[in-house]
Amino acid sequence: MKTDAVETPVEGLREPRYLKVKGHIVERISQLPPGKPIPPERDLAVACRTSRTTVRKAVTELVAEGRLVRRQGSGTYVAEPKLAWPLMVSGFTEYAESEGLQARTAFLSAERIPASRELAARLGIRQGAQVLSMELLRIVNGTSMALERIHVSARRYPGLATAVARTGSLYEVLRDKYGVSVTHAVETIETAPAAPREAALLGTEIGAPMLLVSQHSHSAEGEPVEWVRTWYRGDRYSFVAHISRPPAPATP
Repeated sequence: MKTDAVETPVEGLREPRYLKVKGHIVERISQLPPGKPIPPERDLAVACRTSRTTVRKAVTELVAEGRLVRRQGSGTYVAEPKLAWPLMVSGFTEYAESEGLQARTAFLSAERIPASRELAARLGIRQGAQVLSMELLRIVNGTSMALERIHVSARRYPGLATAVARTGSLYEVLRDKYGVSVTHAVETIETAPAAPREAALLGTEIGAPMLLVSQHSHSAEGEPVEWVRTWYRGDRYSFVAHISRPPAPATP
């Protein structure tokens, strides 16, 4: 008779040395305030009785996780706690202010581009029609948080760039100037390495892990409003979603 195989733990496997070093560093930084430097790699190697290569691997993982931050030519420091940001349909400025955060927006650029096949499909316009592409840098408590590239139909929202540059709030302008309220959206989150420009604007290293959020937003009438691609520093931000189980179907 055939029986299902049962996996048994493999004995004798040893924990990689760098993980022990990583645990040692985590214990150390738990007792230090944000912004405090950690000991140099050579000192950690002596304290842990291991090589600097092993220490460097442990530190690199902690940097990627957002527990440590490297500053070129200066050293490695305990990072600030990650800022949790909700996955919800709400304007950046509106939500930040509701949480008591100091938020501002730097309006970087605006241009009109012809709609590609993908943009035309997402915005409900014909291919080649004019699309307004805006780039905004979102700043929270004095630190660059996110780089947004927003695409909307130029014909539907004349004068939008000027109004957003003045107020810094896209959703406020859409509501007050055009009578459009964004009520639902589909978001996709991916990871991507920081390109040189994104790294410079967000104050991180080239190749550092980024969270790339794509958002396709619609109005209450179901009309597509915007297609946005936003870059967040993966070591500084995390996303929170409140989910619930759907109700059970009614019994006939």
